[in-house]
Amino acid sequence: MKGKFIVIDGTDGSGKGTQTQLLVKRLEAEGHAVAMADFPRHGQRSATLVDDYLTGAFGTAEDVGAYRASIFFACDRYAASFEMKKQLEEGKIVISNRYVSANMGHQAGKIKEISEVDKFLIWLENLEYGIFDIPKPDATILLYMPVEIGQQLVDKKGSRDYVGGEKRDIHEELWTLVSKII
Repeated sequence: MKGKFIVIDGTDGSGKGTQTQLLVKRLEAEGHAVAMADFPRHGQRSATLVDDYLTGAFGTAEDVGAYRASIFFACDRYAASFEMKKQLEEGKIVISNRYVSANMGHQAGKIKEISEVDKFLIWLENLEYGIFDIPKPDATILLYMPVEIGQQLVDKKGSRDYVGGEKRDIHEELWTLVSKII
């Protein structure tokens, strides 16, 4: 019996990690075989470019652009997809903290022209699900948190290894700037 794949995604500081862990615990308590994924997989070889990007090693989020940044994150998911496919074939419920939907939101937000956003989303879907052939979720749960509150919650996380002890990565900083403009 094939398993099910559920993604929990949302804005920065919306509680994705917390809700992912709560759902995993609940399903396990009910006797389900569960596996958890968490993207990006900071510290893994496949996420090296993601970590470099998020610390600004390649310039700003705008410098890198939507397409290049998307490839970094997609490669990390591709590397993880083999284990995820195995888990799904074993009948497990795979719960993921972030997935392709995160790439869609963060990267498409950099594109100003609506017609270009549509082209980008088609390209990204083909890259992730076509070329890389990663599993498609059976359900995606999107969490929303106002930017101001989300940033306060992100700052409470403390230092994080993948950003060299800083509290925010370049995406989190970008949303702070956007919220001041809005």
